[in-house]
Amino acid sequence: MRILPEPVRRALTRLWDAGFEAYVVGGAVRDALLQCAPRDHDIAMDASPEQIRRLFGGCRVIDTGLAHGTVTVRIEHMPLEITTYRAEYPKDAGIKQEAAAVRGLHPEEAPTQKGAALQSGVSRGLWADLACRDFTFNALAWHPDAGIIDPFGGAQDLANGIVRCPGTPASRFREDAVRILRALRFAAVYGLRIEPQTAQALRENRLLLRASAAERVREELTQILCGAFAAKVLEEYAETVAVVLPEIAPMFGFEQKNPHHDKDVWRHTLAVVEAAPAEPVLRWAALLHDAGKPACFSLDADGVGHFYGHAGQSAQLADAVLARLRFDTCRREQIVRLVRRHDTPVLPAERQLKRLLNQLGEADTRRLIALQRADTCGQAPVCLERLPLLEKAGQLLDALLREKACFSLRDLAVNGDDMLALGLRGKAVGAALDVCLCAVLDGAVPNERAALLQHVQKNAEDSV
Repeated sequence: MRILPEPVRRALTRLWDAGFEAYVVGGAVRDALLQCAPRDHDIAMDASPEQIRRLFGGCRVIDTGLAHGTVTVRIEHMPLEITTYRAEYPKDAGIKQEAAAVRGLHPEEAPTQKGAALQSGVSRGLWADLACRDFTFNALAWHPDAGIIDPFGGAQDLANGIVRCPGTPASRFREDAVRILRALRFAAVYGLRIEPQTAQALRENRLLLRASAAERVREELTQILCGAFAAKVLEEYAETVAVVLPEIAPMFGFEQKNPHHDKDVWRHTLAVVEAAPAEPVLRWAALLHDAGKPACFSLDADGVGHFYGHAGQSAQLADAVLARLRFDTCRREQIVRLVRRHDTPVLPAERQLKRLLNQLGEADTRRLIALQRADTCGQAPVCLERLPLLEKAGQLLDALLREKACFSLRDLAVNGDDMLALGLRGKAVGAALDVCLCAVLDGAVPNERAALLQHVQKNAEDSV
């Protein structure tokens, strides 16, 4: 394993010196095998949460998951999750029996002495704990005297690119249905293949996801969407994802009957997701941008399909999805705005780009161009001629920003004090500034103080 951060080493030493078993488990060990820096370090041990609290009395201790025997200890600003062995803390003793069954032995046959634990690579408590984890490559532990402990072949599964549950897959998913999405996430992010028994179990148990916490579902879906293999996973497990996103189901197999589209609505959506930059706001907008199409479908006299008003319908559906998954207001509004505007062509026109910058800001204007580029890539080849226009729009946007073009009130060469000096008061001040901004955005007046003051005065005279 890579060198442990000092706070982790200190925590382990304190636990060992107190006579407890303690192992680094899960993601940190997996990431070490992948030769990438771990995002966090979790510790599994045979102490109870009460013992952990007493042992780390001088540190901040938070009961983050007491129902599962987990407390978070903050050492030198680093949060460490320390969890009692899963087979020892839960009230359901069946977990221990399940863990033993995985190895084909009875619980009493598991090694019990610390020496035997290190010699065999797994103690009774650790063995049962690892057996209850989601996937074999997360059912890993590390101890300096034993190295990496891998009772279920997780390292080999990782090397072979396989997602597999330890023990009975259905039991793992029934313990925590969000593991179904976690399996899809590992497949989407790392390009892993879900082995047949695990895939069958997650499909058979997918309806359990309906009772899962919205926040956890949101985070897993976001990571799935941002994975390099998101489109492949969403296509293969569409019915499973539709349990938590029923709004996508009407898109499945919905033929568009339009010369601009050579794919049904769902396959077009997957192509757009794949072509969009792997950034959460963009990937969510890509997934939902055409969700309203089936409800807006109509055929003209020539048998050509149309989807009038689908952008607005898609925006409404997107807003409902994001609210249900408890997205924060800022991100929800960003995604909904992109969905609502996705089919309004962005052109290399200075006036339009300034308006977009004023309405969306730089980041979301860039996102809109990126979304339209991805949308175009997902359409029929005849539409690809739009790509050069979008490229020119992006270049013009860069030029406007380099030139510090005026696209907001703060960029104007005049301010409220100038309006007061002209004798304006109250709401008239803001209204005059808005008139100035509109004139600059339209290219009717240069963003120069004298020209703007003259424009305000003329506008006031004309309104008398």
